[in-house]
Amino acid sequence: MKKKKILIRIGSLRHGGAEKVLVTFLKNLSQDKYEIDLLLNLYSGKYLKDVPSWINILYLNKGEMITTNRIQDIPEKAYRVVYQSLLKRFPQLLYSKILKNKKYDIEFAAIHGMRDEILSSPIKSSKKLMWIHNDLTKTEFHNYTDAEFRKFFGFDKIMVISEKIQQDFERLAQNEGEKTKIVRIYNPVDTEEILRKSQESRAENQERFDSAQRDNQQPTFVSVGTVFPQKGFDRLLKVHKKLLDEGFKHNVQIIGDGYDFENINNLRKELNVEDTVEMVGFTDNPYPYFKNADFYVLSSRYEGFPTVLFEAITLKKNIIATDVSGVSEMLENGKLGLIVENSEEGIYEGMKKALQNPEGFNLYQENLTSYKMPFNLENSVNSIMKIIDEL
Repeated sequence: MKKKKILIRIGSLRHGGAEKVLVTFLKNLSQDKYEIDLLLNLYSGKYLKDVPSWINILYLNKGEMITTNRIQDIPEKAYRVVYQSLLKRFPQLLYSKILKNKKYDIEFAAIHGMRDEILSSPIKSSKKLMWIHNDLTKTEFHNYTDAEFRKFFGFDKIMVISEKIQQDFERLAQNEGEKTKIVRIYNPVDTEEILRKSQESRAENQERFDSAQRDNQQPTFVSVGTVFPQKGFDRLLKVHKKLLDEGFKHNVQIIGDGYDFENINNLRKELNVEDTVEMVGFTDNPYPYFKNADFYVLSSRYEGFPTVLFEAITLKKNIIATDVSGVSEMLENGKLGLIVENSEEGIYEGMKKALQNPEGFNLYQENLTSYKMPFNLENSVNSIMKIIDEL
């Protein structure tokens, strides 16, 4: 059987949800069916080591992401911007020099930010596939007008990860043909791996933190995600400080790294909560932190379909989540966890409720115990493979 030749594009394999989901998908593909080139703008990220060896990784630049404006970093930063802009403006250069004029059957944008790169491909015969992970109607973050939204219909298939995102695209579809391009598929999540990894031993500093919690008998709220403004960790810290000032003793753990890490760490110092907030950084196994916390908090300003909530659900955690895209769908309209207003005040009310009346979460626990995932890893991977095979 002739293998399908596929080009997949993504910025890097840093520690983000879309990156993790992509690698989970790739790990469950058959190399007997596909020949895959994975093209990164930047060869960096924690998930590089998890990409199967049979997948060919290509890149435009190599090295870690530069998030500062230090004088010594400016030449390299400027070079990357100019080089990538040049290849984006003249895609024939990219396809001839880096991709060696290879002909692909499918060109796949693994994040919405690769839309224009795929649509401007000089390979007109290839089928174009898009994977949308975020709510693009949050214009204060993405600035996607209806006209910008409409450009996505240049793809042959648009995979979306939540009912809300599907409705947004269907609203802008101008005919039934465009509507048939939109398909909702849940992100591949390996629940067996989550359960297994949650049993692994924790780092020494985590054990010390747990010991301090037990000694103080203080509840712990954990939050996991890439540290940048979308995730609302600044709001979480401000709420934590407010509750401490009101006499509600508790601890917070933030698991993750990102370009906003230093800003959040500095805010932790400014608020004088260094003894009660632990900035753990990135770990490839956050699940023991989930397991040992009392509550999981999603403080995000916007999302698409936060896979991290399915991880919290898998581990039967008490959940407090802002009302962003995907949350009502995942938490079954508040049956599986507490959904709060998407604001600092909403997070405050949710955490205060947890501290004042933890027994109020017992009903969520009962519902979580009997909950069955609406999908599994195999079904999600097979659904995506079916799309690829039929294009």
